[in-house]
Amino acid sequence: MGCGCGGSTGGSGGCGGGARPEIEVPVDAPLFEELPHEEDSEPAVEQASGEPLLIASSEQEWPRVRVNGVAIAAQAIAQELQYHPADSREEAVYLATQALVLRELLQQRIGELGLVVRAEAGESEEEAATRTLIEQEVPLPLADEAACQQYYSGNQQRFFSAPLLAARHILLACPADDAEARSLAREQALQLIGQLQAAPQGFAELALQHSACPSKAQGGALGQISKGQTVPEFERQLFRLPVGLCQQPLESRYGYHLVFVDQRIEGEQLPYEVVAGSIRAELNQRVWQIGVSQYLQNLVGAANIEGIHLQGAETPLMQ
Repeated sequence: MGCGCGGSTGGSGGCGGGARPEIEVPVDAPLFEELPHEEDSEPAVEQASGEPLLIASSEQEWPRVRVNGVAIAAQAIAQELQYHPADSREEAVYLATQALVLRELLQQRIGELGLVVRAEAGESEEEAATRTLIEQEVPLPLADEAACQQYYSGNQQRFFSAPLLAARHILLACPADDAEARSLAREQALQLIGQLQAAPQGFAELALQHSACPSKAQGGALGQISKGQTVPEFERQLFRLPVGLCQQPLESRYGYHLVFVDQRIEGEQLPYEVVAGSIRAELNQRVWQIGVSQYLQNLVGAANIEGIHLQGAETPLMQ
């Protein structure tokens, strides 16, 4: 069983336990609408209310959608479905269909402009054409130095080096879904903490006797640990601890941990020069997302889209 401390047995940190922009939809609008039947289409599947929602295709139900007269094939929706996990099949079908509608709108616009591009390494022709279209039709102002410094000044709490801990632990392993075993493990943990309060020098011996973690061979030592090396529920508790023996066991999916923090090295404020590049990239990415989302909504608003409800933009969302 892994212990969740996330490192290696060599003492280097832990014990070695084993976009596309969205288009908004009005909350009161149905996801799909009924289209007129074609001669070779199959009957509509009706909801309990009697109003048809989707068009039946083989053994599944798929919406019949057209974009400026171009039909979105049911097979394409079925193939796209895997990229859009959702709480319900209807929602997944909607997201997959929406993605294909946006893709068709982009391809139609590329055709209108007659764009001829050369794909870069690792890029398909469609990806290259879409990238060129966005570069040509979506003006994206880049973040300047003043904007980056202003963001840094207003968000300095984000720019700290990660703290480091040197710690030891004893894992009393028990299944996450066994309430009785959990209760017994906690009782044992409290008893061992009582022993360690009286004789903290006995930590290594108790680790060797009781710990289910491979680190017991090193007296429970986890080495230096930084954030991201352990399972989240253990990390949240661990990095709040002061130096010394933790007076309560820490619970994780693996069981209960008795923890002794030997050293804390707090994170330090990172100077602007160190983080300026990442700030600029983040601000530029935000502008890109807003600009592309607005552009897609404008395409939706100008198109004749049948069979699915998307919110278009009659005017730009941002000036």
